[in-house]
Amino acid sequence: MSKIVRRHLQIDLPKDRSAFLWGPRKVGKTTWIKNRFQTDEVKIIDLLKTDVYADYASRPALLRERHQGQFTVIDEIQKIPALLDEVHWLMEHKQASFLLTGSSARKLKRGHANMLGGRAWRFEMGPLSCHEVSEFKLESVMQTGLIAPHYLSPNADMDLRSYVSDYLKEEIVAEALTQNIPAFAEFLRVAALTNAELLNYTNVARECGVSAKIVRNYFQILEDTLLGSVLPAWKKSKSRRLIQTGKFYFFDVGLANHLAKRKPTQGTSDFGKSFEHLIHMELLNYKRYRNPDLDISFWRSASGMEVDFILGDMEIAIEVKSSKRIHDGHLRHLRSLQNEEQLKRTCVVCLENEKRQLDDGIQIFPWKSFLDALWKGELV
Repeated sequence: MSKIVRRHLQIDLPKDRSAFLWGPRKVGKTTWIKNRFQTDEVKIIDLLKTDVYADYASRPALLRERHQGQFTVIDEIQKIPALLDEVHWLMEHKQASFLLTGSSARKLKRGHANMLGGRAWRFEMGPLSCHEVSEFKLESVMQTGLIAPHYLSPNADMDLRSYVSDYLKEEIVAEALTQNIPAFAEFLRVAALTNAELLNYTNVARECGVSAKIVRNYFQILEDTLLGSVLPAWKKSKSRRLIQTGKFYFFDVGLANHLAKRKPTQGTSDFGKSFEHLIHMELLNYKRYRNPDLDISFWRSASGMEVDFILGDMEIAIEVKSSKRIHDGHLRHLRSLQNEEQLKRTCVVCLENEKRQLDDGIQIFPWKSFLDALWKGELV
């Protein structure tokens, strides 16, 4: 019996609509497509197949010539950006509908590819959510991560090592995103060590032996290839000077820990960082699948006070603590924010066994209860 229950992603396109589906390598886009669209009425063009790639790369017009009016899925569209002009023509003149998947928008952006001018909806797929699996062991997931093949693998370390190697070979070398592969590989390690911390290009550059400008470009490569994203700082306070710098998170906690050579165990600071990372992954998945307009940020004052996540415009403030018992010391930053801003809700996500509410309205959530409430739409 599979450990994966059901993916949250839902794409129901009207007949006259098309869409992009973006997601990092191996999150399950192709599997989802095959499960969702295995009918004779749907044509699937898989550009990972060398013969299919060769056909369309040498003559993109084949798409127009072979199109028979059916709904068409093009998997890994970034491999042949010129196909987007053919897609555009078919949409305009034949009212054709497409689902276009990709693991990197960098090649399309740099090549000024036709992004269809708003004619295609946008969807994203992330790694597995806690609610998409049937057997979830917190400490184990910190090491395997939630990229489906790694989560299901009996040897996640080997799979993660291969994932990084394939990424360097197929995304970085093949697309010539940088010439200095050893420096980029070292950057991946340093970036993982500083995962979930404030971006500091100068410090990372010093560790990698390259310039801060190059490091800034490296972080942009990670964002463009969907291996990570920047969590922005909340900036609207009128009463206090706030930090403006964002925090960078890899898209998967297992990948970050593998790159940093960490094996988090409960009670350690590494476990605390990984636990925060996991909650960040859940919030991003909720945004992807249920609430695309949800703003997610964090709050940090110039004096170093910090609250991990802010949802919306101070609708919910969330502090993540990998503790089995929350005490007043854990709540100092959250209460400081509570005194300054008008919050609709304040939460602590932790390892306690039962939910409770304090006199000042702060809700203490066991992590499973928090995720249940999140996915049921009871928080936002």
